[in-house]
Amino acid sequence: MAFSFGTFCASGEKQAKKFFLKNLFILRLLCNGGQNFPASIMKYLYASIISLSSSSRLRKGIQPGCVFLCLLVLWGLVGCGSRRPLPVMPAQAPVAAKKIVESAYSQLGARYRSGGNSPGKGFDCSGFVQWAYSQQGIAIPRITADQARTGRLVAPREGLQPADILVFKNGQGPRGLHTGLYTGDGQFIHSPSKGQRVRTESLDVAYWKNSLVGARRLVN
Repeated sequence: MAFSFGTFCASGEKQAKKFFLKNLFILRLLCNGGQNFPASIMKYLYASIISLSSSSRLRKGIQPGCVFLCLLVLWGLVGCGSRRPLPVMPAQAPVAAKKIVESAYSQLGARYRSGGNSPGKGFDCSGFVQWAYSQQGIAIPRITADQARTGRLVAPREGLQPADILVFKNGQGPRGLHTGLYTGDGQFIHSPSKGQRVRTESLDVAYWKNSLVGARRLVN
């Protein structure tokens, strides 16, 4: 990615956008595999280029390319440096279980999409759980109702371990079921519903505590 900072700083709007789009994959890699550089940030940065470059407050002669470069450096210092830490998991938790949770955490912020089961398309709840397990070569059912029967039953909140599949009765999805992954310390991660994104939740929240109906274990 060799280029002249001087030339880039003097570039116009089209050149700045072209550079950004051409090298977006590199920016995603630099920003924790893309998790800290979602599409919304790309849109924000580009909108900022246009807004700031046309601002009367900027002295004449400052080009959009230079504005973009400054914004990119700022995002690199703030956005890319704000990696969300992984949850604290019990030392005795199986290695495979920890890796499943790590895979799930890599998708924090991924959009919800009905029928989705990949980072590129987005996830529904069961597609997200299935994908996280698949990253460790473990095949599990795709449908929520089937996930609620896979593996062996474990008592909710008692002896839960990372990567246990949590089953909730919430009136959504097949048979009104919803699934997520336990991550440890009373927390879980899931793809909630339309218009939302993959996030973590606490089982101490009344809604989730009251709708939790079971947990299934596939990794020992």
